[in-house]
Amino acid sequence: MTEPHSVPWADAVVPAFWRALGLPGLIDAHVHFMPERLMEAVWEYFAEPGPLIGRDWPVRYRLPEAERVAVLRGLGVRAFTALLYPHRPGMAEGLNRWGLEFAAAVPEAIPTGTLYPEPGVASYVAKTIDAGTAAFKVHLQVGGFDPRAPELDDAWGVLADAGAPVVVHAGSGPVAHGFTGPGPFGDVLARHPRLTAVVAHLGAPEYEGFLDLADRFERVHLDTTMAFTDFFEHEGTFPRALLPRLRDLGERGRILLGTDFPNIPYPYAHQLQVLAGLGFGDAWLREVCWHAAARLFGVPAG
Repeated sequence: MTEPHSVPWADAVVPAFWRALGLPGLIDAHVHFMPERLMEAVWEYFAEPGPLIGRDWPVRYRLPEAERVAVLRGLGVRAFTALLYPHRPGMAEGLNRWGLEFAAAVPEAIPTGTLYPEPGVASYVAKTIDAGTAAFKVHLQVGGFDPRAPELDDAWGVLADAGAPVVVHAGSGPVAHGFTGPGPFGDVLARHPRLTAVVAHLGAPEYEGFLDLADRFERVHLDTTMAFTDFFEHEGTFPRALLPRLRDLGERGRILLGTDFPNIPYPYAHQLQVLAGLGFGDAWLREVCWHAAARLFGVPAG
């Protein structure tokens, strides 16, 4: 494989990447699909950029929904989440219905829901799990809420009991806000230690604190979203001293490929190139790019 930062990979090489590893494709644990109006609003926020972005962030794959699905299929992404999240009360139930409808229309999509601290949250989380939702997204930075809010306690318990993975943006990157950092979500895990969580962006920039949570709680995973990319190094370089721990967690199935597609300012292939450039070997890449997520989300081998 080409070393990162030498010849940049183009998306056309992605199928050759996973075929060389002997994989049937890729599973991406961190992909965003939302209702059209909400997706456009998110893209406009990136374009400004708003205070939660803090820098220029041109969205490379700002395309109609069907074209975005086609891009992922062309890359060989065989399964992906459709992460969506509310920024105020009263949104989550409608988003959960949309997530189920989207997954019904797009076979590769893992049915994905969300939640917000509000009355009835545990009830609608249980209802959407019963309806087929298989994963959830919680965005503490955008939502600006405390994950320890009393309204959420029963909902975390429902998720823990169901074993439904929750992709949580709990790190303070790109801009600290509300209740980010390993402390607040760590308190949730202490109360609900069987919660299956996927910490987005390897927990950037509080990498060590979130690696500590993964070591402490056996159902905590991390996704690679934007980590090690040229663009994301702006948020703080991943400490070299932590690389052995990252390698070990990956070998144990606790690191998942994530990209943030479509909201990335570089080719999809760049994420794969920088992961290959870590030098952890093909077995590590196979675990990260397919096997760990296949087990977590129940994706069949075929």
